[in-house]
Amino acid sequence: MSKPTILTVDDDPMVSAAISRDLRNRFGDDYLIVRATSGAQALAVLAKLALRNQPVALIAADQRMPEMTGIEMLEQARAHAPSAKYLLLTAYADTDVAIKAINDIGLDYYLLKPWDPPEERLYPVIEDLLDDWRQANPDHTSDVRVIGNRWSDRSYEIKTFLARNYVPYRWYDIERDAEAQRLTELAQAAPTDLPLVLVPEGDALRSPSTLELAGALGLRTRAQQPLYDVCIVGGGPAGLAAAVYAASEGLSTVIVEREAPGGQAGQSSAIENYLGFPKGLTGSDLAQRAVAQVSRFGAEMVLARSVVGFETRGPVHAVLLEGAGEIEARALIVATGVSYRRLDAPGLLELTGCGVYYGVSASDASQCQGDDVYLIGGANSAGQAALNIARYANRVVLVVRGASLEATMSRYLIDKIASTPNIEVRCRSEVVACRGNGHLEAITVANRDSGRSVELPTSWLFVFVGASPRTEWLGPDVVRDDHGFVVTGQDLLTRDTGWRLPRAPFALESSVPGVFAAGDVRLDSMKRVASAVGEGAMSVYLVHRYLATV
Repeated sequence: MSKPTILTVDDDPMVSAAISRDLRNRFGDDYLIVRATSGAQALAVLAKLALRNQPVALIAADQRMPEMTGIEMLEQARAHAPSAKYLLLTAYADTDVAIKAINDIGLDYYLLKPWDPPEERLYPVIEDLLDDWRQANPDHTSDVRVIGNRWSDRSYEIKTFLARNYVPYRWYDIERDAEAQRLTELAQAAPTDLPLVLVPEGDALRSPSTLELAGALGLRTRAQQPLYDVCIVGGGPAGLAAAVYAASEGLSTVIVEREAPGGQAGQSSAIENYLGFPKGLTGSDLAQRAVAQVSRFGAEMVLARSVVGFETRGPVHAVLLEGAGEIEARALIVATGVSYRRLDAPGLLELTGCGVYYGVSASDASQCQGDDVYLIGGANSAGQAALNIARYANRVVLVVRGASLEATMSRYLIDKIASTPNIEVRCRSEVVACRGNGHLEAITVANRDSGRSVELPTSWLFVFVGASPRTEWLGPDVVRDDHGFVVTGQDLLTRDTGWRLPRAPFALESSVPGVFAAGDVRLDSMKRVASAVGEGAMSVYLVHRYLATV
């Protein structure tokens, strides 16, 4: 949390320096002391502080300033710092004006100059005002604020990035919130600048990329060392488990994560079949616990960076980052998981991010309050999302291609869905079209047996279909199956993979020695959180065995 600000305003350089010095000597540990030499400059400073959501506790202004008097400045300051305490510095001749200002502008106190000695004449007054301010503002926080359009794909991307990286933020809809309009005007932002992101420290970010946002928030986006023992690509359960075991066993370790820790599992509203948690836990909770362990053992985490290439350089493996940069390590663990398969239906691509979404985070559910929501998919992730959204939505409809849920979903989820009155399951059905002007307004659902279709009004469609690994960046040397899953271990020996070492490949090792795959990205993996964690831990054991051979 940022320190609250005390702003002093005086056009006399000597007086300005004196009061700032005295305030800093007594209050500088707990408050940020800022100087302005004119009313106009003070208002500009206050506007910037308002954009950053920086709390202003006190404004001390000299009455006799030539271009704008202290009272005039304080009156205008109310728009930017409505909760601040106002102190007017006056000469004896201005006493009547100051007394009148108590009623006219809500002046809290006036102080005659000079205030020497400050211990007797200045500090007691300031302390009383600050005590009052603290009592009235006990829970002030400096959260990030995001101003944008509810149906903007870029706004959704920014909000998802913040939520999944555990950055508190406040959302303001430009079409609904008066505060959004005020903040946009303060920032002098054009419609093309949205989403506008206001951070506690720094300038307003205008439609930033996630990499720019991560940098502004102080998240680590670059590796700190030239060479690591192990580099882990992907921060889902497999990658986080690998990092915990690698770092705890003394290996220098770095994780590269494109979006946020937790992977698909981190978006789950409830993981109820994970060993040791009889009441279940959210994916976010699991990810936060794992990140804390990763940090405790000293592994680095590089966020908001996409890996676009891979090279073997003798005994070293290098991953190439999008834009610029690379990370070298003696061993590489690929734990990038899978992504939901993109559907091909008229209108769907154009409305992605504007009512059509792939996956859903637990925090998204509350946005569906009172609406009809449609989900595509019949696996556990779809079932968990349906149950979570049903707590807020008027109705949730699961659109399932198969004849039933039994073949693809865990029994405990099927039972819960059956007992939730506002969830409907439509089997042997598929979404064949989407329609909307700027955001989703309707979908067309077809029955796979009869061929009959019906258009249904809705603003929300969440897709949980298929598992598509993003492994193109590995290049031709790392053998993958026709769908992109990494072939490992004994499966390599049944294919013409070019394995030339006298030893057999280790269980999770790819066709390139020293490159391992763990979790959902690996061919024939179990596709469960517990198995991903197990493979992540196992991969570190195999990394140790590999490093002993080179």
